[in-house]
Amino acid sequence: MAPEQNDSRTLALHCVNACLTKKAQDLTILDVRNLSSFTDYFILCTGTSDRQVQAVCSAVQEYLKERGIRPLGIEGEKHGRWILMDYGDVVIHIFYETVRELYDLERLWSEAPQWKVPDETTHLDAIGEAPAR
Repeated sequence: MAPEQNDSRTLALHCVNACLTKKAQDLTILDVRNLSSFTDYFILCTGTSDRQVQAVCSAVQEYLKERGIRPLGIEGEKHGRWILMDYGDVVIHIFYETVRELYDLERLWSEAPQWKVPDETTHLDAIGEAPAR
């Protein structure tokens, strides 16, 4: 991993921008650094179909692979209902709409600071600041 990519916030930003390339919806970033011993950020997003969920997953893999970053593991890719991508300091949850509502991770991690990315956003320049449109 290149030095500028060692920072978990930068990694999270890469993940968010990869999700945005496939128009992931309801994208939320949870900062769990003070609540979790296993990761720094959760990225949650939604696809409107199992194909979109899988496309978002593929986009993240390709985007990060181009930057020399590989996942520690990926679960749920085959069915496209809930895909969990583990990149160490960043864990991405890509949900089909109804599955996201059922598990409601934002409620489970309600103490974590969170940033909502507006659906019309196409690229984010920084986490925790106003998104670029």
